[in-house]
Parts: sequence; C-alpha cells; structure tokens
Amino acid sequence: MATTEKSLRTCKKGHQYYKSTDCPTCPTCEQEKKPESGFLSQLSAPARRALEHNGITTLEQLSQYREADILKFHGMGPGSMPKLRAALEANGLSFKQ
Repeated sequence: MATTEKSLRTCKKGHQYYKSTDCPTCPTCEQEKKPESGFLSQLSAPARRALEHNGITTLEQLSQYREADILKFHGMGPGSMPKLRAALEANGLSFKQ
C-alpha cells in the first residue's frame, strides 16, 4: 500500500497544517468553530458542516426534513443519525415522515 505524501498548508487565518488530500479544511479552524453545546456539538465536523451548509442549525429546522433527505447531504453518514434522532426526541420532535 503506497503512502500519500502530505503537503504543508496555511489557512487564511495563518494556521499551518499538513494534508494529503485536496481538502481545504483547516483542522484548527474547524476545532474553533465547533459548538460547545447543543446537538451540533455532538456531531463530527463533516456532519456538522453538511447540516450548516444546508441551513440547518436548530432542531426545529432539522425536524422539517426526512431522514433519507439528511443522509443525502455530502458529509452526513448513518453514524450521525442516532445522535440526531435522540436530540429530536429529547425535545419532543422527530424527523418528517
């Protein structure tokens, strides 16, 4: 198995990091953006970005979507669904049927 060479990059804020893919996401910036509380804080960065990119930042907004629709978002995987279901249920909400 061949190893991919990592290249040193610098983000707009000046953080330096190494990446082996063309993904432009700075790990330091992503950590700074992670919420400390709420349902978004329980998700991985790709899943959180997928929801935010689609304008979903509250549970009320999330409840307007079907599970199948959420899973179609780039970055959202099936591992995030139990966390989302639990957060909705804890607030008396559910996915759209």
